[in-house]
Amino acid sequence: MKPVIDQDLCLGDGICEDICPEVFELREDGLAHVIDARPGEGLWVRVEKASVECPTDAIYLEEYGPEEEAAA
Repeated sequence: MKPVIDQDLCLGDGICEDICPEVFELREDGLAHVIDARPGEGLWVRVEKASVECPTDAIYLEEYGPEEEAAA
């Protein structure tokens, strides 16, 4: 699974970055971005928490595609 942010829903409030700065960051455009699409196992609890805590449900978890699996 990989974390994804729907930029159309993101408000840029930074909750995700506060919870898991290793995976999410706010940028100059005022929106959150995924900076690590393959977070280690030790980060998954916080990635999932960021997804749940996002007030607009902009963060979701998506399966890796076949190309991404092959690259792993």
